[in-house]
Amino acid sequence: MPEQADPRPLSELPLHGLIACHECDLLMQRPRLGDEQKACCPRCGYELVVHRSQMVRRALALAFTALLLYIPANFLPIMKLNLLGQTTHDTVWTGVLGLYDTGMQAVALLVFLCSMVIPLVKLLCQLVVLLCISFGRAQGLGIVLYRLYHHLREWGMLEVYLMGILVSIVKLIDLADLHLGIGLACFIGLLLSQVWLEVTMSPHQVWDALDPEGEAHASH
Repeated sequence: MPEQADPRPLSELPLHGLIACHECDLLMQRPRLGDEQKACCPRCGYELVVHRSQMVRRALALAFTALLLYIPANFLPIMKLNLLGQTTHDTVWTGVLGLYDTGMQAVALLVFLCSMVIPLVKLLCQLVVLLCISFGRAQGLGIVLYRLYHHLREWGMLEVYLMGILVSIVKLIDLADLHLGIGLACFIGLLLSQVWLEVTMSPHQVWDALDPEGEAHASH
């Protein structure tokens, strides 16, 4: 169970002891939670804070898993297509090159950034943040990178790219001899690892570890 709340009124509490609901803006005292506990807004029910046990270790394992899958997911064949005697091996990288060669340079650049560059930068930011927390050093760098990660979250579109791959498979399966490659399994594994990593890295828990006094969290 959460610890007993501070009996003082909100106006007398320090800023790092307060929390505002992201949905209904209700200002309240920030709860103190134990492992695997969470607190929800009493007004709208939005999940305010969740405290995960062994968060850093679990997140590091997921971050390294995602990084190991990154190269095969982007450069190993996603599918092998045999049409009219011609066989092609399609990867994420060859998809970018194909868009560029057909005159769609802007689209190719967008796909390259959203499906390859930004997901990698996000992973590296998360990894460095976790290492800063684990070793208890360079918290300032961790704060900067964690802020950068939050700015990049909306630009990593692996799930959109995966939906495009699945639609292509459905359309081509009756037109040609189609074989799925190991790159597709790695790509799905990369996507699942990143989603699980985002769920595991509880934002309030990360901010508390990077900035125990709450100054950066308050400004964030």
